[in-house]
Amino acid sequence: MTSRRLHPPRFATLRAKLTLFATILVAGVLLASAVGLVVVQQRLLMRTVAENLTQRADNIEPDIISGAFGTLLPSEGDREDSFLQFIDDRGRVLASSANIRSAPAQASPLPSGSKSVLRTIDGVPLSAHQFRILARPVATDQGTGTLVVGKNLDDVRGSVSILTTSLALSLPVVLAILAALLWWLTGRTLRPVENIRAEVASIRGSEQHRRVPVHGGDDEIARLARTMNAMLARVERATQGQRQFVADASHELRSPLTRIRSALEVAIAHPTPGDSESTYQSLLADAGQLQHVVDDLLFLANSEAAGLEPPDAPVDLDDLVLDEVRHLRARGKVVVDASAVSAARVSGDARQLARAIANLASNAERHASSTVSFGLSEHDGVSELVVSDDGTGIPEEQRVAVFERFTRLDEARSRDEGGAGLGLAIVADIAARHQGTITVTSPESGGAALVLRLPTVA
Repeated sequence: MTSRRLHPPRFATLRAKLTLFATILVAGVLLASAVGLVVVQQRLLMRTVAENLTQRADNIEPDIISGAFGTLLPSEGDREDSFLQFIDDRGRVLASSANIRSAPAQASPLPSGSKSVLRTIDGVPLSAHQFRILARPVATDQGTGTLVVGKNLDDVRGSVSILTTSLALSLPVVLAILAALLWWLTGRTLRPVENIRAEVASIRGSEQHRRVPVHGGDDEIARLARTMNAMLARVERATQGQRQFVADASHELRSPLTRIRSALEVAIAHPTPGDSESTYQSLLADAGQLQHVVDDLLFLANSEAAGLEPPDAPVDLDDLVLDEVRHLRARGKVVVDASAVSAARVSGDARQLARAIANLASNAERHASSTVSFGLSEHDGVSELVVSDDGTGIPEEQRVAVFERFTRLDEARSRDEGGAGLGLAIVADIAARHQGTITVTSPESGGAALVLRLPTVA
């Protein structure tokens, strides 16, 4: 089996495509210019011939009128280069130059007062070449006749042929030189792009700190290099975050699993009928903590994978808050104050918002000394939910890190088990998806207050 080609064929590269496109474009322009040049030259030469014929007719017309030449008109230049004829209104030849003396009329008679006529004819008796003729009416004493002046077009055709041949021979050479120059220029222009590609391709998983070189200036290549470095930095941060996330998740999952295994090993090694219920309760608590961590991890993973905004549905935030207040009071661990809760409506996913409120309540319950307070109000188009506790509070330098995953504060704030450091991270994620914010403040009475702000809807 043949191996797959690692690099595209030479003529499938961007360099080749640009060179081919530019060469074809220039070839079309040059070809059109060449055709136009030939046409213009031919028209100029034919105009010169017409002017010569007109001048020749102007010179001979007075002698025709006076009858100075009789039946023999004077020749000019080479005997096959030009001719003269004078015919009557019936097409009979009255006079002609010696070189076509026996030839029939080379034009039709023109009526008196008509304009001169220019046309090209073939097969003049004196040669097999083309002639350009000028016919004009001339009034004499015997009546109106037609003066015919002819000029051989061999010089015109020869000049046009020489120009056409020269262009046909030179254009391919010019295009070949141009294609080579374009190939070199595109290669030189795209070389920095290829260097960036090669540098990025050579970065291994353990070398994510590497960056592509950025040369001076602010051209497209420099901006591409800076953009690539910014992307590499994001990839590095994402990879580090993923590794840290996996390590932290493994650590959080290991503790309940270890306790479950230890309890089972003790129960198997030293079975005691009276301790069965306490063992089961311990296993159930550890399994519940394990499930809670797994549910939080699954929620974060699904929210990142979805990457979508929540549904745009109206949600009565006060109803969700009061539901959580009832649950908190039912557990009876702390005193709950909900006197500052007023009506507020936002837009979003009711289930996600309920989870955010539950996480805020659980965090406050875990760290409160005795009381958890809820406040909900609307002002300036923003619904503001404040969940506070009377615990030890959160140091100012940790008020941003507290919303990161698996963040643990000092022992005073983490004295009890059950928290995996994911609850507030989930709140921050839900707030961001609802175009809101979550912050930490310190009330004057002490403790910590978490403030969730969401856009209000009518």
